[in-house]
Amino acid sequence: MNVSTAKCIVRHPSNPILTNAMVPYESVLTYNVGVIKFQGKYVMTFRNDYGATEKDFDDLNAGRRKDWPSLRSNIGLAFSDDGIRWKVQPKPCFDLHDDEIFKAYDPRLTVIDGRVYMCFATDTRHGLRAGIAVTDDFTKFEVLHLTVPDNRNMVMFPERIGGKYVRLERPFPVYSRGGKDRFDIWLSDSPDCRYWGNSSLVLGVEDVPYSNDKIGPAAPPVKTKKGWLTAIHAVDRDDATRGKNGWEAKWTKRYTAGIMLLDLDDPSKVIGMSKETLIAPEVSYEISGGLRNNVIFPGGMILEPDGMVKLYYGASDTVTCLATAHVDELLALCNAPRK
Repeated sequence: MNVSTAKCIVRHPSNPILTNAMVPYESVLTYNVGVIKFQGKYVMTFRNDYGATEKDFDDLNAGRRKDWPSLRSNIGLAFSDDGIRWKVQPKPCFDLHDDEIFKAYDPRLTVIDGRVYMCFATDTRHGLRAGIAVTDDFTKFEVLHLTVPDNRNMVMFPERIGGKYVRLERPFPVYSRGGKDRFDIWLSDSPDCRYWGNSSLVLGVEDVPYSNDKIGPAAPPVKTKKGWLTAIHAVDRDDATRGKNGWEAKWTKRYTAGIMLLDLDDPSKVIGMSKETLIAPEVSYEISGGLRNNVIFPGGMILEPDGMVKLYYGASDTVTCLATAHVDELLALCNAPRK
């Protein structure tokens, strides 16, 4: 399966823009971020993994240890004046765990009515759950909602639609999808951000030519005159020819980014979608030296006043990077309707 990065995409020369070396507390991997503009600053929350190192995995693969290396996670916080140079705060801003929940990770940020909503994933004793928390200052978070297992990759739209909060999500149906990865993008709404329903399918994995495994939401949608511009992640798998692509003994998946356009009034309707990848793993920090190489995972998208779009993405499940493109070029990729 041949994939490539769209010509309109420009990787920032400072990539990666966030690494574990920038974090003033224990950190091994810094990726899968949420990014917003809030109160005059760029704000980033990021997945911070710590504990196990590449050597721990090397020892496992070489038979020098029998237990699986334990990577723990919390959520870090960073601020920036330009969206490029980041200052990581002295301690994590969110660390959810108890007797049931092991960890929270993969934050996505959205501003709605002047408040910051953070979607996140959790690993629990009884499955993977997605959550929504709200904050006004990044020091205190109120958890509003946790899904039932299994759900992940949740992102919220930045305004109410038809009076409802709206989110995209990626449930994990296994038995009904042949007992393997065949995961799709769904939409649900809520009157209060606590109780969610009216769920409907938005996009099936079979509709994405560059995926043979699963798809899901990526960065929260941004509003344009032609529709909700929406990043997705897509996975293709090759068990026959891909081997050790990272710290683990075998990693056969490749994650790429795509782009689609949803209807402004009914975002369950896809009105445009690129049939080719938006960003594919190609450069050194995307294809080598990481926990899992060949991974692109967008988590934040900012539409600037001049029409430039900043797309923040995790690379190789290890570092955070930035790419840019003009919104008109992204809309053109979606074959956006003329109005």
